[in-house]
Amino acid sequence: MRRPCGARPEVRAAFQGEAGAFSQTAARQIFGPRVVAVPKPAFDDVFASVTRGHADFAVIPIENSLAGSIHQNYDLLARHRLEVVGETYVRIEHNLIVMPGTKFAAVRRVYSHPVALAQCVNFLRRFRRLEHVPFYDTAGSVKHIREAGLKDAAAIASADAAVLYGMQILHRRIEDDAENYTRFLALCRRSGHKAGGSKTSIVFALKNAPGALFKALSVFALRDINLTKIESRPIRGKPWEYLFYVDLGTDSRSRECVHALRHLREMAPYFKVLGSYDTF
Repeated sequence: MRRPCGARPEVRAAFQGEAGAFSQTAARQIFGPRVVAVPKPAFDDVFASVTRGHADFAVIPIENSLAGSIHQNYDLLARHRLEVVGETYVRIEHNLIVMPGTKFAAVRRVYSHPVALAQCVNFLRRFRRLEHVPFYDTAGSVKHIREAGLKDAAAIASADAAVLYGMQILHRRIEDDAENYTRFLALCRRSGHKAGGSKTSIVFALKNAPGALFKALSVFALRDINLTKIESRPIRGKPWEYLFYVDLGTDSRSRECVHALRHLREMAPYFKVLGSYDTF
């Protein structure tokens, strides 16, 4: 399967968090091992770095199989003129990571992203002495412990983060649920790649009228186009009005999809194709 970057040997991929984050793993799955990591502190910075040409692609989490959708990134997709060019799924394996030589009996605090802490609650509950310290990023928590030389603290993060920062894994796979996956999207500036793929994402708004959403979705049902995801988000500045994000199991260039999207445009005051892409 062709990669979004075509024949280019390496690309710059921006993601939220520090080096060693799960988003960096997703970037390697999509673009290959030579991808150049461009860590950013916040999702807004990730989108801005691609918009301004500081990075070729953005790699963002869009939903987790346990925690659900990342709403901020849905909102940013509608706000920015970037195109979805690929997706991948990363198995989330959480590990308890410490400074080399640290014994578990010495650990009093555990740092990680709030979602990671919540996904390891069964493990953490077994040890009442442990203080749970929310941090902005899983890999960032490992980096913090390393740089601060904390002998009484641990981090929850990926095995890649432990290797990258020269840390020690005390316990592997401490997540509560083994079926823990995060879906990531790769984005680039519009017309920056060869369009097309097995999946299409769109966003649209509708007039507040009886049966409006039913009629909108029927344009796909009538043409046997499978909807793999639907998400609604409030429109800022317009209380009780919503944007609908829909994933379609087809290429936007297929005959059926072309007709369906044309039909939808006729009834949607706002409509945008976010991209057609493959899974890597």
